Amino acid sequence: MSRRIHPTAEVQTEQIGENTQVWQYSVILKGAKVGADCNINCHVFIENDVEIGNSVTVKSGVQIWDGIRIGNHVFIGPNVTFTNDKYPRSKQYPEEFMKIIIEDGASIGAASVILGGITIGKNAMVGAGSLVTKSIPDNELWFGSPAKFIRKIEDGND
Repeated sequence: MSRRIHPTAEVQTEQIGENTQVWQYSVILKGAKVGADCNINCHVFIENDVEIGNSVTVKSGVQIWDGIRIGNHVFIGPNVTFTNDKYPRSKQYPEEFMKIIIEDGASIGAASVILGGITIGKNAMVGAGSLVTKSIPDNELWFGSPAKFIRKIEDGND
């Protein structure tokens, strides 16, 4: 298996797919699953109950918390923030963390915030700096704070 894991990264899981790269100072906990051909940039944290598909790019400064599911061919821009607890308190944990589902082909622009309980549909795009407060259907571009529908994406490539 040809994986490239930088010596400063801490990868506790054995479930890393072939040809995946993990860069400097990233941490991936034991229960996480990361697919093949992924690029996990520097300073990324991936918690235990996380599943990441194949050919996913996670840019620097992203934390992927318990309950997040990421499909194939997904792009997550730098400093995207995911939340999985609607009412966070120190040392008080919910029975189950909120799920976030990012479906195949979706792209999330830099510094966007994705609230718990959200699904971002297939080939959907979230513009940089957006605050996503509700689910986004397949093949749509959303942008703003809060994020709003901008237009349909015709072929999934724009």
